[in-house]
Amino acid sequence: MRSSSDHLRLTIDHTMPMLEAMPNEQTGHKPAPEQWSPGEIIGHLIDSASNNHQRFVRAQFQDNLVFSGYDQNAWVVQQNYQTADWSALITLWHSFNTHLVHVIQNIPVQEATRKRHPHNLHELAWNTVPAKEPVTLAYFMDDYIGHLKHHLNQIFPTTF
Repeated sequence: MRSSSDHLRLTIDHTMPMLEAMPNEQTGHKPAPEQWSPGEIIGHLIDSASNNHQRFVRAQFQDNLVFSGYDQNAWVVQQNYQTADWSALITLWHSFNTHLVHVIQNIPVQEATRKRHPHNLHELAWNTVPAKEPVTLAYFMDDYIGHLKHHLNQIFPTTF
């Protein structure tokens, strides 16, 4: 799916220089005690990339879009992204998403646009889809990019 992969590529290419320029004292700053710092946001986006990488690949070998979820807050806390090395985090984020560009580019159009049911995107997607409605892998990939941009806007408001 060329447009999804192009969109993701543009987003990561636009974002990486801004992440690299971020001062270390900002990467651990939490806007409020219950909100994530930029380091935790990038960590969460790494977790999201990891989980969705598997989902995008597996979807090509199954007739449904039913996948395991994960407790995003517990993952962020357990991996202690708050104190992780910023340079290592953003390098991993960039590498994982660059690989997702490659994965998305190699999904055949007929596979990406095939309507699937059942699914659990009423639980997993950022912009959910009612459980009764069929959905495509292309929708789920675009939803991933929307989710990514949502969190990048938390770091760089009104940029995406």
